[in-house]
Amino acid sequence: MAELSPQSSAEEIVDHLRSIGSEENRLGMLRYGIKIERALGIPHGVQRQIAKKIKRNHERAFELWQTGIMEAQFIASVTADPKRFSAADARRWAATFDSWDIVDGVSDLFVDTDSWRELIAEFAADEREFVRRTAFAMMAWSVVHRKNEPEATFLDFLSIIEAHANDGRNFVKKAVNWALRSIGKRSMNLH
Repeated sequence: MAELSPQSSAEEIVDHLRSIGSEENRLGMLRYGIKIERALGIPHGVQRQIAKKIKRNHERAFELWQTGIMEAQFIASVTADPKRFSAADARRWAATFDSWDIVDGVSDLFVDTDSWRELIAEFAADEREFVRRTAFAMMAWSVVHRKNEPEATFLDFLSIIEAHANDGRNFVKKAVNWALRSIGKRSMNLH
């Protein structure tokens, strides 16, 4: 198999992913509540190394996403160009979310798009568990990525957090908590 590079096609990348997948790792993912039907069992660190090696390629990222393989989708989210990633793209991807780990990984991309605030409000209002989780994962990631964002933005998120604090679904509840804790750590004023 050829070494992966920025010129590698989506098909070559998927072939490589299939060759390094691990059934033992797949089964280990179950312990963390990750759905494994679409997983190959490749650790996130290895996925990040692959993404770094193949570099950003927006068109190829969409081809990787279309495979439905979780690891390929995570790599797609790391190699897509956030400046070219539209709100409509985010909605399409979010509509397919079925596991907390893909939500948390892809939310990292969504926060770097121009429509991130609009998407947070929209996704929080969505009744689908993993789409709603996306809103709160995005809030948590925005604390990390949006260093120059005014504190008022994060204060505004508190009303959304309060509105969904009683959502009893485990994956939403944990993300609400994550968002609240992240905002509180941003500064003394938000603590």
